[in-house]
Amino acid sequence: MLRSTIHLILLALFTACGNAPDSPENPTDAMPPEQAAEIAENVLTPAEVSEGWQLLFDGESTDKWKGYNRDGFPNQGWRVEDGVLMVEHSGTEEDGFGGDIITKESFENFELKVDFALTDTSNSGIFYLVQEIEDTPIWHSSPEYQLLDDETYKATYDGLTDKQLTGANYDLHAQPENYSNPIGEWNTARIIKNGDHVQHILNDELVIEYNLGDEDWKARYAASKFSEYTTYASVKKGPIGLQDHGHLCKFKNIKIREL
Repeated sequence: MLRSTIHLILLALFTACGNAPDSPENPTDAMPPEQAAEIAENVLTPAEVSEGWQLLFDGESTDKWKGYNRDGFPNQGWRVEDGVLMVEHSGTEEDGFGGDIITKESFENFELKVDFALTDTSNSGIFYLVQEIEDTPIWHSSPEYQLLDDETYKATYDGLTDKQLTGANYDLHAQPENYSNPIGEWNTARIIKNGDHVQHILNDELVIEYNLGDEDWKARYAASKFSEYTTYASVKKGPIGLQDHGHLCKFKNIKIREL
């Protein structure tokens, strides 16, 4: 009787194991679609699609980008690797190597999200309201969400101010606190422009906000390095740009929706 009982137990266990479902090769196969999309890189979740988001970079193609004041995408200085768009280290500082890149499409009222990872001595930026002006650097006309290895530059450049740190509106509005993750880790930058109101957000923390053209903005503009450039922030609509400042910086999950 005992032996028969043991045989029945073993048979039941064997049958249960045989009927167990195979583990999916891809862990996201067993997840709800929304959760799987959140883990995947350079894709839109169903919620993002319904909210009107669009990808500016799909992890492979640079078709939505071109060189600033160029017809095509730079053939040097930028590359796509393992789903990441990166500007290469060239040591050429603001002259860059491949040059700045901009979207082919222009945007007026928008929310932009960009994941970025800094490396030692990284210096780059996200431009908006870009104007392509012949023989003129992009920063003469375009506000910039600064991207910087803050700690290294604070230790090596005496003249560095909080208006030149990550998340700042370069040279106009200062970063009040460093919300960046450690060097090498990914961060999420968000820029929201709705009418004249602009917000810079870093890792879900509001860094700065301002109103284009109001009295406070005019005073900051007059005191900045841009005061001699009448084209600076002078349009309501323009492309998005990424800066080649001669330092390695990585980008992914670049998404935008119009407001």
